[in-house]
Amino acid sequence: MNRISTLRAALFALLPLAAIALATPAAAQSPAASPAPAASPSPTPTPTPSATPVPPPAETKSPADSPAASQSPTPPAAPVQTADPFGEPFTLEPKKVVMLKGTANWDSAFDALIEAFKQLTALLDKDGIKASGNPMIVYTSTDDTGFTFIAEIPVDQDVKNLGKSMSMGNSPDGKALKFVHRGSYDNMDNTYEAITNHLDDKKLEAKDTFIEEYITDPLKTAEDKLVINVYVPLK
Repeated sequence: MNRISTLRAALFALLPLAAIALATPAAAQSPAASPAPAASPSPTPTPTPSATPVPPPAETKSPADSPAASQSPTPPAAPVQTADPFGEPFTLEPKKVVMLKGTANWDSAFDALIEAFKQLTALLDKDGIKASGNPMIVYTSTDDTGFTFIAEIPVDQDVKNLGKSMSMGNSPDGKALKFVHRGSYDNMDNTYEAITNHLDDKKLEAKDTFIEEYITDPLKTAEDKLVINVYVPLK
C-alpha cells in the first residue's frame, strides 16, 4: 500500500505542468517521375484457319464443385482481441449522483471505499431507487499516509433522508484521459506508475483530482477480478 500512496500522491505533485506542445514536421515531397512512353502495339497476325476441326476440351470440375468441398465449409475467423485504451482522450459528462465524503489511510483504503459504497447502496435500497450508472470514487487529495475522497453513485432522481456526510450533486465533467486497470486494488500501483510516467512524458497539464469508475460491482466482484476506469481530468 505504501507504493500505491506514493504513486497517487505523485500525480498531484506533477500538477500543474506546462501543456504539451505538439508540432508535426511537414513531409518532404519528391517530384513525380515522368511516365514512360507507351510502347507502340505491334500488329497481330491473323491466324490461318485450320482445315481440321479441333474438338472442344474435356469438361473439368473445380474443387469447389466436389461433394467433399461442399461438406467442409471454412470456419469463421476468430475475433481479434483489442487492447484496453491507455491515455485515451475522453470527455466526462456530468451525472446526478448521491455522494458520501470520507477519509482513509492507505493501509485500509479498499475497505474504506467498500464501506462508503455499502452505505450509499443501503440508502438507495431503502428508498427503492436504482443506480443509473457505475459507482465512482473521486480523490480530492492524497499524501503518503492517506487521502480524502468522495464516493458517488449515479441516480435519476433526488434521494431523501440523506445520512451523515451525504449529499446530492453532480459528477466531474470535462476533458480527461482514460486509463483501464484490471485486477486487485492492491495491484493498482502498476497502473498509477504508468499514468504518472505518461503525464510526465507528455507534459500534460491536469487538474488536482482523479476519478476511478468501477465497471465491475465492487460489492459483488472478487477483488482480483476488478475492472476500473481511471480518469485524469485535464485543464
